[in-house]
Amino acid sequence: MENRHFRDLQVWQRSMALARMVYALTDGFPKREVFGLTSQIRRAAVSIPSNIAEGRGRATEKSFALFLMQARGSLYELETQVELARDLGFASKEEAAAILAQAAEISRMIHGLLAKFQPCE
Repeated sequence: MENRHFRDLQVWQRSMALARMVYALTDGFPKREVFGLTSQIRRAAVSIPSNIAEGRGRATEKSFALFLMQARGSLYELETQVELARDLGFASKEEAAAILAQAAEISRMIHGLLAKFQPCE
């Protein structure tokens, strides 16, 4: 596996930007949601770059791939929560669309990285 720091990975950089977008969005959520959707959506957003970083720090491509799959799972969780926030009126259609567009791009990037680790058949 090429020896690059996780901060050099575009997918990590984009995931960090996405997490910042989510924090900005959830600042406007109702206070009654602080221990509900706000907390849940922030944890999912933070989990994406965290798993990428942790996986990059592992010694093998197999370990990195496993953490990339964890990041992808958190990304899908985030997408679900953003759609719910939109449906509940906590996020505008435009805010949700911007986050979902970033999530889709990150998903493609993760998929591309995972494809590098899959054996050709």
